[in-house]
Amino acid sequence: MHLPLPARLSRGGRRTCAPALALCLLALSACDGSNTLLIEPPPPPEPEFLPVAEPAVESPPAIGEPVLISTSFDLAEQGYVQEEFFLSGTASAFTNLNEFGSDGYWEAEPAATADYRTRVLVYRPADAADFSGTAVVEWLNVTNGFDVPAGWGVGHVEALRRGHAWVNVTAQRVGIEGLEDAVLPLNLRDADPERYESLEHPGDSFSYDIFTQVTAAIRAGEGGILGGLQADVLLATGESQSASRLLTYINAIQPLYDAYDGFIVDSRYDSSQPLAQEPQVAIPAPERVLFRDDLDTPVINFQAETDVIALGAVDERQPDSDFFRLWEVTGSAHNDNYQLVAGRDDVGVGAEKALVVENDLILGIFACDRPINSGPYPWVYMAALNALENWVRSGEPAPEAARMAVTDDQSDFQYDDVGNVVGGLRTPYVDAPAARLSGEINAGLVGCRLSGTTALHDAATMAARYVDRDGYVAAVAEATDVAVEAGYLLPEDAERIKAAAGLQWDALGP
Repeated sequence: MHLPLPARLSRGGRRTCAPALALCLLALSACDGSNTLLIEPPPPPEPEFLPVAEPAVESPPAIGEPVLISTSFDLAEQGYVQEEFFLSGTASAFTNLNEFGSDGYWEAEPAATADYRTRVLVYRPADAADFSGTAVVEWLNVTNGFDVPAGWGVGHVEALRRGHAWVNVTAQRVGIEGLEDAVLPLNLRDADPERYESLEHPGDSFSYDIFTQVTAAIRAGEGGILGGLQADVLLATGESQSASRLLTYINAIQPLYDAYDGFIVDSRYDSSQPLAQEPQVAIPAPERVLFRDDLDTPVINFQAETDVIALGAVDERQPDSDFFRLWEVTGSAHNDNYQLVAGRDDVGVGAEKALVVENDLILGIFACDRPINSGPYPWVYMAALNALENWVRSGEPAPEAARMAVTDDQSDFQYDDVGNVVGGLRTPYVDAPAARLSGEINAGLVGCRLSGTTALHDAATMAARYVDRDGYVAAVAEATDVAVEAGYLLPEDAERIKAAAGLQWDALGP
């Protein structure tokens, strides 16, 4: 199992063994009544991991600016530096050594190789004294035909206040080359042909090794991509399609290299991505895929309502274990208003970002049929990020959480008297609600479908539930304290949520 970091052996194929271990065991042996010497059996050998190839690190040409739809505030004002790098080398695709089953016990080995050249965009503290030692490595989402930092979109406040580095990785070919039907021409090749002309991606069969090799560039210290900072914890995260890639990574690639210390798999859907695909020989995943449970790397599977029913992950539920936690976040959606709109300028100050609002525009451009979800997604994600880092560093597992209540045939949820889902990971957004918050399918333009819905309560409903402003504020405070005690909200975010209660009542109350 994982030991607290100060006591742990080195990682990523560089673990060492203690030569005197056998002698120590002999010294601790004893005799039974027949004077037979009893010797404790030796522990199983430490696993041997493949070495991680170290890519070449270069700066991009001095043309243009980094391309990524990200947060809109000035990183420098938060004591952070943004730096873009090109990584290049030779990556492997992989082939399977056994039949891939639903249990995730997949055996693979490196196969074909190809040259690659991709980019990473790094956010890190400007002052080394502010660095936590943790780097969050995000597999950028390319569903819309270009890179999107979904994890940074909801987790940046926690990263900034703790001093984590954040490494945005263009792991897939689409991030460079785009899609024919992309909504916006923001893939790197089209967005800035001169700056990104030299990039080359051999295909997504090689994406897993590219994502692994990034860890060598992070751990390199001087000459690496963290400006000389030395990271001792590497946490991987990815949302939606990227989460599905990470699931395949955890089952097939992490056992080979042990490159990451922990994972947040955010909004996975049913099954997972193939290990290899054309033009390589395709190696698809089975219809149902679980996380393998024999690894000593902590995993938090973070799920919104949308993921559980609409995207079919209800069939992939599995019990919590020594190194696995499933958090199903009631009242949340696959995408939400904070991630897509409100959180883009949030630096962790003020109560307004914690308000439940009705907004039907994504990025102020794309109209949805109904207001999109404005629930607890970011606040719980930040708690998950904090819990995962603590799990790796201290060995204390993340809290467990209840599953959302579903019907017997698993075709729908069970609902309370205001239409919110019963069960799941609870927060004041559903235990002292000001709205019906759902992850149900929306409609409209780009991004709307998986962004859920919000329907604010009217003044009469608020008065019937809470009587007056003081009653509502007290109900939110009580529910918030319960969520903090359970480990589902962080104290800093809880204060913002409590402070927003009065503003919420003023907007909705009689």
